[in-house]
Amino acid sequence: MNGAPWAGRRLHFIGVGGAGMSGLAVLAHELGAEVTGSEVSETPYSGQLRELGIEPGMDQDAAKVPDGAEVVISTAIPAENPELAVARERGATVLHRADLLGEVSRLGRCIAVAGTHGKTTTAAMIAHALAGCGRDPAFYLGAKLRAGTQAGTPSRAHPGGHRHPGGHRQAGGRTAGWGDGGWVVVETDESDRSFLKLARDVAVVTNIELDHHSTYRSLGELTGAFDEFAEPAQSRVVAAEGGRPPGDGETVSFGIGAGDLSAEELELAPLGSRFEVAGATVELSVPGRHNVLNALAALAACRLAGLEPAEAGPALATFAGTARRFEDRGRTAGGTRVFDDYAHHPTEVRASLAAARALGGKRLIACFQPHLYSRTRLLAREFGEALAAADVVLVMDIYPSRERAQDFPGVTGWLAAAATADAAGGRPVYWTPCFDDAERLLRERLTEGDVLVTIGAGDVDKLVDRLATGAAEQVS
Repeated sequence: MNGAPWAGRRLHFIGVGGAGMSGLAVLAHELGAEVTGSEVSETPYSGQLRELGIEPGMDQDAAKVPDGAEVVISTAIPAENPELAVARERGATVLHRADLLGEVSRLGRCIAVAGTHGKTTTAAMIAHALAGCGRDPAFYLGAKLRAGTQAGTPSRAHPGGHRHPGGHRQAGGRTAGWGDGGWVVVETDESDRSFLKLARDVAVVTNIELDHHSTYRSLGELTGAFDEFAEPAQSRVVAAEGGRPPGDGETVSFGIGAGDLSAEELELAPLGSRFEVAGATVELSVPGRHNVLNALAALAACRLAGLEPAEAGPALATFAGTARRFEDRGRTAGGTRVFDDYAHHPTEVRASLAAARALGGKRLIACFQPHLYSRTRLLAREFGEALAAADVVLVMDIYPSRERAQDFPGVTGWLAAAATADAAGGRPVYWTPCFDDAERLLRERLTEGDVLVTIGAGDVDKLVDRLATGAAEQVS
């Protein structure tokens, strides 16, 4: 994969500031393409673009589309977007981001990571372990790597995929990067079935639980899509309790006390764990049983890439995690510890609160922002049961993402708040629909020794910026 295979190619990304689009823009740049893009506002991913000299212009204007450029869009870009309209008028090639990611996946041997929960962390662990063992992978993730995590990322002095010999780069703050080691680690997206467009030499399925209700009408339909994802792969990684998917080639299962790669002698600590697997000792600095399972899936994928747990396992000791996955965000001025988590399904909420409870704070306070009307309508009761594990719960209104309120009459975050109150056994539950409501109540109620977790896949993390006084590295 040396050189610049996309040299001479011109790509313009509409909505370049999103997590997925910005990562693709980074990869395109490092593969040698000339990259431009537009956005409507600043995003958490703008920085990684500017580091590479890609300016995500803060407006969308037909004049911004370069002549001769292929135009890359996501499902969120409407047909009336002025840049998309002029591209079609010119007869330019218009690519959905999933199609471009499919091209990326075919530039090497692809480890494609899918699953309802844990795929971001699992994919990041795979890339980190491969890099730590000198395999220099390319990677594409749905969240930024935290400082200290390594992956195949060219230094700024060597753009376009040309690299110094001799090892990995620190990849903190990045969602994507190219490497010359031959492996491409990709976090996939089942929400719109786009994961079926990828090449997959190794197909990893972390777990399957019904989600994305606007796409899948039943668990059986969702399971069928995952089977279709796994079947053509040369080899597969699956959870031990999930059964074996169709397809030829090797399948490696994983689990705690079960599977081909089984975690034994597990010791859980508040912010990490230690376990034995296949004769190797693995120590993690990310908390919870769910991260043990993520690590086992990553080690299984590494085994299929030629790295046994004895080599890949120690590399995971320095894995620092990804942004918004139970991320330590410091403390409030009054001494409350603050964590932020991307959990947006009841199972994930339950795991996040279990990890927070293990910290041993005086009170556990959860501030939850539901994500999607369709998910909230169908899973309100389950969200309430999961959130009831906290001592105090605040529920905000729904982050709509790609959905419209008018298509879901009567569906608001109040459904999750009411369900939580029903399950909370008299513990306080507050309906705080907007940021100002939540901030005001938290400032009134938080005290030293409390643990606050902001939860949701929308923009609830903005609340942390209002409350926390310092980054995790500055807090003892």
